[in-house]
Amino acid sequence: MADRNPDRILIVDDEPAIADTLAYALRAEGFDTAWVGLGGEALAALEAGAAAEYALVVLDVGLPDIGGFDVCRRLRRFSDVPVIFLTARADEVDRIVGLELGADDYVPKPFSPREVASRVRAILRRARPVAPVAAPAPVSPPLPAAAARFDHDADGARIAYHGQWLSLTRYEYRLLATLLARPGRVFNRAQLMDLVWRDAEDSLERTVDAHIKTLRAKLRAVREGEGEAEIETHRGLGYSLRP
Repeated sequence: MADRNPDRILIVDDEPAIADTLAYALRAEGFDTAWVGLGGEALAALEAGAAAEYALVVLDVGLPDIGGFDVCRRLRRFSDVPVIFLTARADEVDRIVGLELGADDYVPKPFSPREVASRVRAILRRARPVAPVAAPAPVSPPLPAAAARFDHDADGARIAYHGQWLSLTRYEYRLLATLLARPGRVFNRAQLMDLVWRDAEDSLERTVDAHIKTLRAKLRAVREGEGEAEIETHRGLGYSLRP
């Protein structure tokens, strides 16, 4: 399989004006773009091998032939290319469904094209593979056990797990960073909402559960299902990172 073009973005939207505006903003940030207007066209191209050519897919939820959620569901059967949903439906349940399907971010319309371009760059920065490095010299004081399993690059807004950078959405990153800062501490849902979703006042506490679910899946994928669960559930209390 060919390596992905780190600068090529596929836009899937049936409104040419929106696609043109978004393509202009992405090109201004140095990206190359391609556009299709139908979900079927996108799936046909991606399944034929184009998924390996794109670094990220910007996908409208309200496509006229196949809904964006269904496109993402089918896409995840053969590709892990990052996906950002665009939607005119800002309902919380829709956001949760989209994230559970494997989307990396979710942007309601109307949106700022520059904001979308910024989110694209942030997702791709977090998804960069980490090169093998020699083991560092011992430090004093020793790092906590949780920190030894994780590598947190706060400046780059990304986290590695057992030497592999995780492809995290904005809120997945914030959630894991919050848990990683205090291994063993139990955070209830309300605390996590305040700390992680501080700029999303309309979010519901069920959002925390959805993001915990996707985070666990991404951590398990690194270890191929082996090892203990990193994020522990404390019934009636909340969640913690295994210390």
